[in-house]
Amino acid sequence: MARRGTRQLVSPPGEDESGAGSGPSDDRADSAVHDHVGRADTETDAGAIPRRDRDEERARLRGEARAAIDRVSGTSPSPAGARVPPSHERVALPARPRKIEDLKESLVRVFGDRRGPRMRRRVLDAAEAFDEERFGDAIQILKPVRDGASEIAEVRELQGLVLYRLGRWKQAAKELEAFRELTGSTEQHPVLTDCYRALSRWNDVDDLWLELREASPDAATVAEGRIVVAGGLSDRGQVQDAVRLLEKAWKSPKKASEHHLRTAYALADLHERAGDVPKSRALFSWLVRQDPEFADVGRRLEVLG
Repeated sequence: MARRGTRQLVSPPGEDESGAGSGPSDDRADSAVHDHVGRADTETDAGAIPRRDRDEERARLRGEARAAIDRVSGTSPSPAGARVPPSHERVALPARPRKIEDLKESLVRVFGDRRGPRMRRRVLDAAEAFDEERFGDAIQILKPVRDGASEIAEVRELQGLVLYRLGRWKQAAKELEAFRELTGSTEQHPVLTDCYRALSRWNDVDDLWLELREASPDAATVAEGRIVVAGGLSDRGQVQDAVRLLEKAWKSPKKASEHHLRTAYALADLHERAGDVPKSRALFSWLVRQDPEFADVGRRLEVLG
């Protein structure tokens, strides 16, 4: 299963929105959140699954295909009675996100007229490496910029997202907390919350979810945050609470967007784990009608029988 918790900070040079070459395009920056599930990498069989093999296949698929509800590899339920660290101390968010200085201008201000453009080129190259999932390269390319320009929000954001994709949760959280404070934005709260979920810092998960709900920046970002929080409840063995959290916000839309598909997948997966196979089957059937190639929905539905 491809897991792509990504946000394209900067469009790759030489590409337009369709991916076709269109000459240099360094000035374009994409500030939309694109934390999406990739298409399934698992194979699918044309034939039906024999009934005697379904339980084994069902368990295997649940281990491979929880991308919409469990995007953090390596997380596991917290042991009973485990100490939960106190919340990170945060300054309150402003009423509106702060206006961020143009990246080129901010880098010239910090590094000067000669080094500023070179550092900007590094940010663009690091963003391209990130988009191509060359995360080690992205870290190395970005290092001189991060070391000298820690007050630039876009630099901290990109560093945090790369560290997140490398599974370096504590370091990623540090960068994304800085992004939150510099921008006054909840834009990366789903990713930041996911970091704390991986670290079993449940107080931070709860605090950030409350902050995201109150800010309510857009439906997709809130939906992503809700999925992460539901995953955290499931990690703690609170599967029914996770189901209720997603069910409360779920309504079949007239026209499904990506976040609707991800929410439906997450809820279907939770229903299955809670033992409610009819509800799980109904949601997977809805997903197949919306997009038969979304994640592994066809296979999940076939296994449910």
